[in-house]
Amino acid sequence: MYLLFFVVSFLACVVGSICGIGGGVIIKPVLDATGVMSVSSISFLSGCTVLSMSVISVSKGLRRDKSVINFKAVTPLAIGAAIGGVLGKEIFKYAYVILPSEDKVGAIQAIILVAITLGTLIYTINSSKIKTHHLKNVGACVIIGLLLGLISAFLGIGGGPINIIILAYFFSMGTKQAAISSLFVIMFSQLTSFISTMIQGDIPKFSLFVLILMVFGGVAGGMIGSKINRKISEKEVKLLFTGLMVVIIFVNIYNVIKFSI
Repeated sequence: MYLLFFVVSFLACVVGSICGIGGGVIIKPVLDATGVMSVSSISFLSGCTVLSMSVISVSKGLRRDKSVINFKAVTPLAIGAAIGGVLGKEIFKYAYVILPSEDKVGAIQAIILVAITLGTLIYTINSSKIKTHHLKNVGACVIIGLLLGLISAFLGIGGGPINIIILAYFFSMGTKQAAISSLFVIMFSQLTSFISTMIQGDIPKFSLFVLILMVFGGVAGGMIGSKINRKISEKEVKLLFTGLMVVIIFVNIYNVIKFSI
C-alpha cells in the first residue's frame, strides 16, 4: 500500500509539473478511487504534496530564467488565490457539517472535477478558434485568483487544469508559460490553505510515513517533470495535457458512481 502512495504522487507530479496542473488533480481522484483512505485525509495529503512540488518547480524555473513568470499579471492572481485557499478550506469544512456522510462530499468533489476537466478538454480542443485577451485590471485578476484558490482548496487538487485555461484565455499565455505561472498560483493557494488547517487544528488522521512518501514522491516528480518540460515542444505539452484530461474525466466519473452507491 505504501508503494501506491509514492508511485501515484511521483507520476502525478511528473506530469503535473510538465503541464502546470500541479498533480493534485491526478492524485486526489486516483487515491479516492482506490478507497485506501478517507476523503478528508486524501484531500489534505494531496494538498501537501502539491505544495511541496510547486515550491520546488517554481524555484527551479526562476533560477533558470526570472522572466519565465510575468509577475505583473500573475501576482494579483496569486494574492487572490491565497485568500481563496483559506475560503475553500472553510467551505470544505462546512460541507462536512451539512452533508450526511463523507462519501457525499467525495461525490460532490468528483462531480465538480468532471465538470472542470470536461470544460478544460473542450476549450483545449477548440483553443485555436477562441480569441484570447490580455487582462490588466488588478481587481479582476485578484477576483479570478480568489475563485481559483477557492476551487483548488475545496477540491484538494492544487489548481488543476482550470488554471491553465484561465491563464491562456485571460492572459494569452502559451502552454509552457501558463504551466510555470499556474504552479506559482498553486503554490500560494495551497500554502494559505495548509497554514489555515494547521492553525485551526483541523488535520485529518493519516500516517506520517505516508505523508513523507507522498511529499518525497511529489518533489522528485516535480524536479523530473521540470527537466522534461524544457526538452519537449509546446505541441507535445498540449498533447499530453489533452490526453490526461480524458483519463481524469473517466476516473472521476467512476468516483461519482462509487461514492453515490
